[in-house]
Amino acid sequence: MTAPQIGLPRRLAVGGGALADSGRLVRELGFSRPVVVTDAFLSAQGTVARLVAALTDAGCEVSVFDGTVPDPTTDSLGPGLGVVREHRADCVIGLGGGSPLDTAKALAVLAEGGGTMRDYKAPTVTVGPALPVIAVPTTAGSGSEATQFSIITDSASDEKMLCPGPAFLPVAAIVDYELTLSMPARLTADTGVDALTHAIEAYVSRKANPFADGFALTAISTIAANIRAVYADGADRPAREAMMLAATQAGVAFSNSSVALVHGMSRPIGAHFHVAHGLSNAMLLPAVMRFSVGAAPSRYADCARAYGLSGDSDEALARSLVVAIEQLCADLAVPTPRAYGIDRTRWDELAPLMAEQALASGSPGNNPRVPDASEIVALYDEVYG
Repeated sequence: MTAPQIGLPRRLAVGGGALADSGRLVRELGFSRPVVVTDAFLSAQGTVARLVAALTDAGCEVSVFDGTVPDPTTDSLGPGLGVVREHRADCVIGLGGGSPLDTAKALAVLAEGGGTMRDYKAPTVTVGPALPVIAVPTTAGSGSEATQFSIITDSASDEKMLCPGPAFLPVAAIVDYELTLSMPARLTADTGVDALTHAIEAYVSRKANPFADGFALTAISTIAANIRAVYADGADRPAREAMMLAATQAGVAFSNSSVALVHGMSRPIGAHFHVAHGLSNAMLLPAVMRFSVGAAPSRYADCARAYGLSGDSDEALARSLVVAIEQLCADLAVPTPRAYGIDRTRWDELAPLMAEQALASGSPGNNPRVPDASEIVALYDEVYG
């Protein structure tokens, strides 16, 4: 068995108010010409201005690209790449949720490596070259601040491409839970279940390892104890802080293990139906777990114990975890694809293609129970609602 190759950011600034210290961190890392990659909402909200002020006060020459889009596409990268090159950036700072962070990582690789994002699609593993990335997450979900992946949709084919490798791993991250205090309840729920999915899949994956296991189980425990509280009251600072830390821990876990079938099936839903990644994961998680638990009952039982459940046997615990996650998704009002407004005919038409794209990503091959295309189509049928 090949030993796991562990990858982590060099520096993590963790805690409320950490954004204010971003300039010092960037300078200590040896950088002075950052491009901030973010979105128009964070610009309008004033968060970008706060970051730029901290960087400028530290002596940095800053440029901003705030044109990132939800579920970034190959076409959306062009203007940002122009900004990075024109500024002669020595680093890229991603500020936002998973989409700005994915965009920042992609721009960092394209700026140094050239080519197109399809050149970096799995199974290619990109080691470099790339500009250094500093990640500043504003949602508690994707864990992208600690992962060696970027997900970019091919504008020509609508394929959501998983691009892996150490080149996509941030050199540093600023994990400031205060940036999540304004998140609405729906986004809080979807990103929270996204982080929970990362932790569970990292632990039950065929690529699981003892290093990642500890992060995964800790994240599961923390999310189980806090997700309902933060969904009910977004101003609950201790719950916000706990969820932010858990999202980063879950990111460390799956970046150094892997995700599995939920993510393989989720990416095509996002590409074809423009459902946010965290929400599509939440739509899928209970059904995929029900499909999978029999293949790894002891691993799912460990997750159940971390979640706070008890039972007489691993098999019973594994089944109870599925029920508990179904109840969580109900409590968080996670919609089915049908309730979300996706057309049934179009869903059924695309299901075989989505199944092929899921398998091509490689993620289903990490699942405890590895499905074939027909089983994935059947799961898509089950989750539609």
